[in-house]
Amino acid sequence: MTPRHGSAAGAPASRRQFLEAASGLTAAAVCLDIGRAAHASGDDILKVGLIGCGGRGTGAAVNAISADRRARLVAVADAFEWRIAESLPRLAEAKPGQVSVDADHRFVGLQSYRALLESGVDVVLIAVPSHFSPIYLKAAVDAGKHVFCEKTHAVDAPGVRMVIEAGETARNKGLCVVSGLAWRYDTGVRETMKRIHDGAIGEIHTIQEICNTGSLRSLPRRPGMTEMEYQIYNWYDFNWLSADLPGLNLVHNVDKGAWALHDEPPLMAWGMGGREVRKGPSFGDVFDHHATVFHYPNGVQMHAYCRQINGTWTEISDKFIGTKGRCDLLKNVIEGETNWRYQGPPSNRFDLEHAALFSAIRSGEPINNSTYMARSSLLALMATWCSHTGQEITWEQALRSNKQANPTGYDFDAVPPTVPDSDGNYPIAVPGLTRFC
Repeated sequence: MTPRHGSAAGAPASRRQFLEAASGLTAAAVCLDIGRAAHASGDDILKVGLIGCGGRGTGAAVNAISADRRARLVAVADAFEWRIAESLPRLAEAKPGQVSVDADHRFVGLQSYRALLESGVDVVLIAVPSHFSPIYLKAAVDAGKHVFCEKTHAVDAPGVRMVIEAGETARNKGLCVVSGLAWRYDTGVRETMKRIHDGAIGEIHTIQEICNTGSLRSLPRRPGMTEMEYQIYNWYDFNWLSADLPGLNLVHNVDKGAWALHDEPPLMAWGMGGREVRKGPSFGDVFDHHATVFHYPNGVQMHAYCRQINGTWTEISDKFIGTKGRCDLLKNVIEGETNWRYQGPPSNRFDLEHAALFSAIRSGEPINNSTYMARSSLLALMATWCSHTGQEITWEQALRSNKQANPTGYDFDAVPPTVPDSDGNYPIAVPGLTRFC
């Protein structure tokens, strides 16, 4: 059984108690004035802590310390001890000399983030199941840390509102918050988007966003796992942890569509989806395809599609149609009254987002991505909710919703929001019957 360091003994903590514990770090936090000192230690080294040692978290840590030769990974936290054991050798091999994580700075358990935030780090990298992202983000900012947070940044509207609150706190403290919506840092995409905003295709009236791929992973249950352990281990397949396919992958596409529209929110959305192939207990309670239409003022529409079914047509693209032309964003091409193609060198957006973070910390000119982090996350959630319910949902309804799916507590013995029936199957959303609230 996985050790439970950082979990409360006895009865599981409620989400309210969990959030209160996270917010309690504020009292001990130091509000950094990065105009005078780049980081808490006051020397030339930025101490980095990683929360979430899976594949994306390990990759984010490599990107972060690659982006700044004076950054050092000094602390890690994960729900599973074995994941830390797998991650650290890979990190040390990738960046020898920049990884020094002592045994007493390896924290295990669902509340291990608290110990990491108290371990003397300056920068926190968050790459965890999306349910936990707003909780950890808020705690890190309250503790006076600069933060990189992977997408999707919330799985419900209360989480989105928490991201907004954390972003405002970060502004007041002069802290950096950088999002894992990495296309915003891709050089070719940025150059193309600049021309879109300068009017190269005129006024945009239609956006098509496609993220059709083969099937994602589905991990088998390991012997001895509790239901909570299994769901967190196999989190892609559970709505309360991932927000379904829009939360896992389409969020990148709707984020780019939103960026083209200056991050102004839509009026409403409607959509459809289902579960044609990924059926049975091993696939939890998620769908395998979604289609959503977002309606904006002046008749502008964004059509967003995602599918994960092996053997089907695949494409990942962002296409904008305007009054003077059209753009294929990922090809960095504009056609119409203006014909243009990006001719510069390729870039590594995953390195560049961290380079921007560390540069901002050291310059004392903080960057804060929290506005589009929150808005793009809510777009992804609307896509999921429209598919699950079959209902039209307005932006205001979505943002003000109190709809939540929370466990009975935050340890491995707690009961998850969804549990299997006697045959091992999980309850699935049924459009027309499942309600939005």
